[in-house]
Amino acid sequence: MRRLDLFKKICVLLLVAGFSWTGLVREVSAQSGSSETALRTVGFMTDFDVKDDAVGICKAVMNGVAPGVRIIDITHQATPYDIAEGARFLAGSSPYFPKDAVFVVVIDPTVGSTRRAIIAHSKTGQYFVLPDNGLLTLIQDRDGIDGARQITNPEWMIGAKTSSTFHGRDIFSPAGAHLARGDDWTKAGPAVEVASLVRLDLRSAVVDASGLHGEVIGTDGPFGNLVLNVPAETFAKLGYRVGDIVPVQVGDHLYQLPFVKTFSDVAVGKPLAYIDSRGRLSLGINQNSFADTYGVRASTPISIVAKR
Repeated sequence: MRRLDLFKKICVLLLVAGFSWTGLVREVSAQSGSSETALRTVGFMTDFDVKDDAVGICKAVMNGVAPGVRIIDITHQATPYDIAEGARFLAGSSPYFPKDAVFVVVIDPTVGSTRRAIIAHSKTGQYFVLPDNGLLTLIQDRDGIDGARQITNPEWMIGAKTSSTFHGRDIFSPAGAHLARGDDWTKAGPAVEVASLVRLDLRSAVVDASGLHGEVIGTDGPFGNLVLNVPAETFAKLGYRVGDIVPVQVGDHLYQLPFVKTFSDVAVGKPLAYIDSRGRLSLGINQNSFADTYGVRASTPISIVAKR
């Protein structure tokens, strides 16, 4: 009996000690602010591809400044130098991130020039760390920008050995990580007038007396569907309904395309027109590439007459 009583006492003491230690650890963590949950999520997008070490280096730099930071890759296969595509991907993905997320975006064909490296803060609460080259255009149009800073503070960069060709590593990644860990963004550098931010001339399709006029703005990943600058509500002005045949002029060729809800509504290998997941009119082929089959690329003009 004595051994059993002793064993019970030891168990009680260990249990009490465990609860005390757990409480102490929680209290110290709360006071130090070291919990990983306090870090902002980073959305990371580049045109670097993943064939070399550039993306990994940038992530290592971010983790070095903000250990444990969560980095979500938007894409690293944006078309090289294509700022308009980057703007579209950024605007398309940002609503799915937390309201205080940080975006590090490096599509920077004029890296090392006089273009500014900036941080912008949207009216929805998100931060954008990127070159001032128009990448923010669609975010600014939809969400609004309520402030911007030029990144000039060396303490927000990788250090004294900043290169002229890898600002993704040396400026944008460390600056994004400083934001992710909650540092005061006004310390990054001087304020920038929002009105002075570089904007792209991105236009949606228009409808006039002769019909709709737009263009191909890209393709849908590896599938080769044509992404058009035609919002669903603009296309609706022409009067077409699901099931109708839509005459679509793409460049010099006129296509008679069934307007359907999804790819399997037509036979394999047959073309179609549909509203894509981003709410735009798109052209595709069921289980094939419209772009490759018909040799269509971005900037090709398109037109559609109104339904008669």
